[in-house]
Order: sequence, then C-alpha cells, then structure tokens
Amino acid sequence: MTSPDTEVLLIDSAMPRYDAVIAEHLVVAADPATTFAAACAIDLLTVHSPLFDLAMWLRVLPARLSGKTGPPLPHLVIGADMGLPGWTFLGRQAEREIAFGAVGKFWKPTIEWRDVAAADFTSFDEPGWGKIAANFSVRPYGAASTLLTYECRTVTTDPESRRRFLRYWRLVRPFVGHVLRATLRQIQDNATAASIPGRSANESVE
Repeated sequence: MTSPDTEVLLIDSAMPRYDAVIAEHLVVAADPATTFAAACAIDLLTVHSPLFDLAMWLRVLPARLSGKTGPPLPHLVIGADMGLPGWTFLGRQAEREIAFGAVGKFWKPTIEWRDVAAADFTSFDEPGWGKIAANFSVRPYGAASTLLTYECRTVTTDPESRRRFLRYWRLVRPFVGHVLRATLRQIQDNATAASIPGRSANESVE
C-alpha cells in the first residue's frame, strides 16, 4: 500500500515541473473526511478579507474599464463545470485531493484565457501561454485533526513568457499567499462548523 507521504498527487501528474510554486498549510480541528468535504464544497466567492477583496477588485479593474467583464457568477465551486474561461477541473482523489488548473496570459493587465481540455492540460505547450495547477489536499494530523494544504504551481511555455511571468510573479506573490490563506481559513471555519452537532456548515465559528 502506498503511504500518504509517497503517493503521487494529481498536481504532480498535471504539472511535474514549474517556474513558480506557493503553498500554504493550516491545521484544522476536524477529521480528514470532514475537512476534505469542506474543501470540495467551498464556494470561492464566499472567501473575503479586506486585502483579498481589494486585490480582487484591482485585478479585474482593467477588464471593467475596457467593458470586457461578463455578468457576475452566482457561485464558484471546483468541479467539472467551473463556469470560468480557461479554467478546468483536473480531478479528485477521494478524501485526499481535489485539483484544478487554468491556461492563460495572466501577466497581462486584462487576462487572456485559453480553454484547454483536462486531458490535454499536461501536454499543452503552445508558445506564449502560462499554466496554473492548484489543489487542496488533506492528511491526518494527530488524533483528530487534519493538515490542510492549498498549493499553486505555474509554468510557462516559452522563455519570453517565463520572463514576463516571473517579473509579474515578484509583484503578486504576497497577494497570492494572502488569497491562499484566506481560502484555507474559510474551509477551516466550514469544516469546524460541520463537525459540531447541530451547527450548519455555513455558520462561522468564532
């Protein structure tokens, strides 16, 4: 049997090599099954903090000014139909990992997205593009808690795109880290609430 420490994650298969990576971790006071269910069910549009909201507002500002934004999404849950241009569901390992990815030119003021099927994601190498692979993963931590991880990797398809992306990455990395941490805290709240008898998973835990 493969141990959790040696098993290959979906994100490893989707993007074994990358130009940049960031990962955040959080110990959740809930069992792995409950925590994983909360990660799979998280509506990413429910994640908020003052810095997070400001960063998201600034990121979409160029598209708003150019009139290229579509109607707002009612919700955003990771799954087979994410409802976002360029984003694709990469798979799920039961009670272990859920992975998703995107192809785009995200270093541009107005991001240009490219729809690529999940089956073609790993091999896609058309010059001029970047690829993001991200996942939530869980593993047992102590007797009754869970180590929850949110990892995000990026690779580009040619040297010029890599140069542009890394220049952009130096600026946005702190904000990306904040987004990852805010998301983990929301999953933690949802998982902790779900583990308390009689409490709704949508209720925040103080």
